[in-house]
Formats: sequence, C-alpha cells, structure tokens
Amino acid sequence: MADTALTPARILEAAEEVLRRYGPGKATVVDVARALGVSHGSVYRHFASKAALRDAVTERWLKGVSDPLAEIAAEDGPVAERMHRWLITLSTAKQTMARQEPELFATYVALTMEAREVVAAHVDALAGQLAQIVADGVAQGTFTAPAGTAATGRALLDATSRFHNPAHAADWSEPGLAESFEAVWALILSGLAARP
Repeated sequence: MADTALTPARILEAAEEVLRRYGPGKATVVDVARALGVSHGSVYRHFASKAALRDAVTERWLKGVSDPLAEIAAEDGPVAERMHRWLITLSTAKQTMARQEPELFATYVALTMEAREVVAAHVDALAGQLAQIVADGVAQGTFTAPAGTAATGRALLDATSRFHNPAHAADWSEPGLAESFEAVWALILSGLAARP
C-alpha cells in the first residue's frame, strides 16, 4: 500500500486486527505498519504516538457502543420504554461481546484502562444521553428529577453499572441476571415517576 492511500480509518482497522492477534501487551506500531505494508513513520504521521493510536482504537470501539444509544435517546415516544431499551441495548452490547469474543473484549478492557480521558468522555456521553431521556420525561410530566436531569442521568448509569460496566463482567454469566436487571429497572422507574 502506498503511503498516499493511508488513512486514519485504515490504520485503525489494521490496529484492531493487530491487537486481536497479539493482544495489547505485544502489539506495536511496527506491527500495525507491517500489516498495512507501510513504514511505521507513515503511521506516526496520522497518530503522534502509540498511546494516541490506542486511544483512537478505544474511542472507535466505544463509539460503536454509544452511537446506537444516541439514536434511542434522540427518539420521540414514551420515555420509560426508550430508557428501558437504552439500558438493555447498552448491557446487551457489552455482555454479548464479552461472551462471544472474550479475548477481544479483554483487549478492549485493557485499552480502556490506559485511555482514561477517552473513557471519561464516553461515560459523560452516556450519562448525557440518559439525562436527555430524563429531561424528555420531565417535560412530558412522566418523570421527576429533583437533583436535576444531568445528576439523574449520571445516577442511572451508576445504578445499572453491574449490567454494563466491564468491571462486573464476571457477574454476567450468573443465572438470574436478566431478572436482577428487571428488579433494578422497576426501582428506577418507581423512583423517576412523577407524583400527582
């Protein structure tokens, strides 16, 4: 591949494949360049460092999780159904990857531990999406948010972390997880419900 055809997207695709093959501990920028058939200097023209490349891979993965959620948050319609579907979609995305591609999931978890700023921005985006649904519910008279919609969005993300935060991945194979989620959901819905 000629250097002129090299794009950040192609580099990220190659980096993901290299990370999948070698794992985060052994994958290097040279490996990525070799997979692309270019010099490592060509990769550095697009990403200033190995850390910047890894952050971009992490950001791309997290964007794949958050983009479908943003669509749900932006929909019209009943807020309780949207929030429930949003939470299920988030949990299912993480749990499915952990179950179907455990090695790749472990790689991404390792990368997120290094990319704290990227992860913080992702968490802020998710909390903001929940806050958007809460705000819609408050406007419709369905929800109440005495602490404010932003704080409520963050609290909802925290309250459901067992079902989507990779720190709890070991719990995701436990029997009754879906029932546990629905019990938490019932509490959330009760707590959000506007009082006459």
